[in-house]
Amino acid sequence: MLQIVPVIAAMIFTVNMKALSGNIGKELINYEIEAIENINLGSDVEKVWNLTYEGSENPITVIKRNTSDGSAFIVSSKFFEVCYMCGANGFGARSVKKAWSSVPNQINSVILNSQELKKQQVISPSKVDDEKALGLIASFLPNLLNEQYLHLLN
Repeated sequence: MLQIVPVIAAMIFTVNMKALSGNIGKELINYEIEAIENINLGSDVEKVWNLTYEGSENPITVIKRNTSDGSAFIVSSKFFEVCYMCGANGFGARSVKKAWSSVPNQINSVILNSQELKKQQVISPSKVDDEKALGLIASFLPNLLNEQYLHLLN
């Protein structure tokens, strides 16, 4: 009986991942998240990770910043950036504050799908821990890119 429990838990995780990606008409996307140690980006930066999708040589950087509203996960590449906020109102996507932005708005607005950004304003109605936040970011980020720019994740 103990051997069945891990199998069921693994199946539930896989089904949930397929359900998330199933809403966008894409296959399950494999990714790797790696913590970056010994990096100093300022006192408001708590942690930094690299998010790499399967087959990609260009990782996406995720920077966790502490704010008065909660935690801001700034997700960025050379060509786009988005913020996932986690606080009392839950977890969801936002535009990046100008002070944290490094990608020109003219480029960012072409690559990101504004309708999908609105849909992702509330992904979870409650706070999530870092591990869950990173998993949600990795799962939902491909939806934010306009289809002709999905290659930027690879």
